[in-house]
Amino acid sequence: MRSRERRGQALPLRGKGRSLWESGRVSAGWRLELPDGGRGPGVSRNCPLQAMDPEVSLLLQCPAGGLPEKQVRAELSPAYDRRPLPGGDKAIATIWESRLQAQPWLFDAPKFRLHSATLAPTGSPGPQLLLRLGLTSYQDFLGTNWASSAAWLRQQGATDWGDKQAYLADPLGVGAALATADDFLVFLRRSGQVAEAPGLVDVPGGHPEPQALCPGDSPLHKDLPGELVVHELFSSVLQEICDEVNVPPLTLSQPLLLGIACNETSAGRASAEFYVQCSLTSEQVRRHYMSGGPEAHESTGIIFVEKQSMQRLQETEMWAELCPSAKGAIFLYNRVQGSST
Repeated sequence: MRSRERRGQALPLRGKGRSLWESGRVSAGWRLELPDGGRGPGVSRNCPLQAMDPEVSLLLQCPAGGLPEKQVRAELSPAYDRRPLPGGDKAIATIWESRLQAQPWLFDAPKFRLHSATLAPTGSPGPQLLLRLGLTSYQDFLGTNWASSAAWLRQQGATDWGDKQAYLADPLGVGAALATADDFLVFLRRSGQVAEAPGLVDVPGGHPEPQALCPGDSPLHKDLPGELVVHELFSSVLQEICDEVNVPPLTLSQPLLLGIACNETSAGRASAEFYVQCSLTSEQVRRHYMSGGPEAHESTGIIFVEKQSMQRLQETEMWAELCPSAKGAIFLYNRVQGSST
């Protein structure tokens, strides 16, 4: 376990009161100053909900308050995997070998792939959300969503299959709007050494892992029961919070699914965003974070923003420093959890 270097006490940032404060390395003094003054039965990857930022789109918004684990169902099938690339997948292997030469510490691993999601009509009995999932890998993600040809692949997918994501790996991520007992949301400043969005601000998050259910490099769809996959989806966001923020598991509530956001800077990769309540105050969370944790190397500072500032966070300087995944989590928090309080 690697501990974070202590870089002084919590530092208030310019703004009104304590609406935003960061502990760790402060790269900029944000002014958190605010100026005066639908759900349907099914959601296609080609018809996202509108979000007011070009870096993120909302694929799916859950009912007010969010959905608990028992209200979500998953269906796995090879039919939900990505399509082989036009001309074959050799280009993916070439990109992977090139990345390994530059970053030999990289390793491939299987991931869940989101194909589509369907919300049940209002008032329907049983689970309210069906997730259709395939399998993919980190190698395929680098060779499709992160490839220089990603825009062309989306265009070609729309032409060939009527689905702009058809050729993309689209590994499903998870993220958390994590609330403290004194009504702050928790953000992390990403390390400059991480592959994605170095130095930017994100919410705690990561990926659900097929290998948590079926050890080995090549799990089969038939070996991944839907209810266990849903449990891994909900459990993984709690694990990521514990690993990245270093808070005890027993201080966290059961997650509520807010919806699914898509990162348009990585060709529409989807992330399931959750709301999680922590029983600790922001100061207690800060102390746990500063003592280090399993993934301490992934971030350099922790940031707390008052819940009441969320609705207008997009109007502040902080917004420009947020990762697309964090923007998606905030949009969904405001629409789903914020509207329920």
